[in-house]
Amino acid sequence: MAAAGASASANAAEPVTQTIELPTLTADLSAQVAQSAAATQQAAANYELRAERDAAAAKAAAEAKKDLAEAKKKAEAKKKAAEAARKAAAERATRSTERATLSASASASTSVSAPSSGSVATVIAFLKAQVGDAYVMGATGPNAWDCSSLVQAAYKQVGVDLPRVSQDQSMAGTDVPLSDVQVGDILYWGGKGSAYHVGVYIGDGQYLDAANPSKGVVIQDLSGYPASGAVRVL
Repeated sequence: MAAAGASASANAAEPVTQTIELPTLTADLSAQVAQSAAATQQAAANYELRAERDAAAAKAAAEAKKDLAEAKKKAEAKKKAAEAARKAAAERATRSTERATLSASASASTSVSAPSSGSVATVIAFLKAQVGDAYVMGATGPNAWDCSSLVQAAYKQVGVDLPRVSQDQSMAGTDVPLSDVQVGDILYWGGKGSAYHVGVYIGDGQYLDAANPSKGVVIQDLSGYPASGAVRVL
């Protein structure tokens, strides 16, 4: 009985050991693992390449936008400069070609008849009534004038027969120093006998003329555009 109990106690104290078998790594499983790793690596490479391409495209777009803005700015500046040059050339051409355009049909006479009493006031009143009229080269009124036709028409109001064009008008009457100019005197710009523009002095340092296509008939300060000379016909 004692031996049997001892044997049972010894059997109860012995641990039970269980063996777990791991699956064997077959060649197919190894190949699948390697293929999955390769696919993951390729996907990462593709993502990195796509990101690089997107960054390059964004940079190129930004540079193109900047280049376009600079090109537009340069084109606008060039356009403004060309327009300013065109306007300046047109104004110079208007003044310089007036003589050439009209000289063929102009009267060469420089004689001036005697004025009637109060003629200066009549001339100035006529001229001021035309302020705001248009400038058109070769026009002779009543709503559009060039510089010499306006002067000719003004003096015609008092019986003074002036030549048609500015260069001949600068030869009419008596020469007057600009320091002694009086109301009613004809002012001219350019050489005497070759003047390219005329106007009439109206006092207070001002003159009235058919200036150019952009201004029309206006009153201006003589200080802003000093005359070359003056003649007195009244």
